[in-house]
Amino acid sequence: MQRVSEARRKKPPGPKKLLLQLKDDQSMSYVPEEAVNRMARLIGNPDKAECKVNRLRSITNNIDEKELEAEAEIFQAMSDPCRLKILTLLREGELCVCEIMIALERPQSSTSHHLSILKDSGLVKERKDGRWSHYRLSEGAVIEMLNMAKLMKKLFLTS
Repeated sequence: MQRVSEARRKKPPGPKKLLLQLKDDQSMSYVPEEAVNRMARLIGNPDKAECKVNRLRSITNNIDEKELEAEAEIFQAMSDPCRLKILTLLREGELCVCEIMIALERPQSSTSHHLSILKDSGLVKERKDGRWSHYRLSEGAVIEMLNMAKLMKKLFLTS
C-alpha cells in the first residue's frame, strides 16, 4: 500500500501543470509578440524593438509592487499642504498636539487626522505623556526630503 501512495506522489505533472511551470520558467525571458510589434511600429526596427521590450520586461520584473505601494503612501502623506506645514513645524523639534493646533489654526479633529496619516506613513513618531500626545519627525531623512522638495521647486521655477 505504501508503494502505491509513493508512486502517486512521484506521478509526473499533468499537461496543465506542466504548461504553467513552463510559463513560470520562461516568464523572465518571454516577451509578448504584440509588445514587440507595437515597439517595432514606434521605432521602425523589429530587432531593436525586441531588445528594447526585453530590457523593459527585465526592469518591470525587478519592481517590487509592495515596496512601491509603501513609497506611494509616503508621498501621499506628504502631498497635502497642511501635512507639509506640520512636518515643517516638527522640523524645529517635538510639539504637543495642542501646539500644532494653534500653529495651524485648525480644530483638534482635523489636526489629529493629519497627524494620524503622517504617523501611519512612518514620517512622524508619537510619544504619550499622560493624556498628552507629542509628535516628532521619525528620521532625519524627512528633513532631507523637505529640503529636496524645496530644491526641486527652485530648479523647476528657474528652468
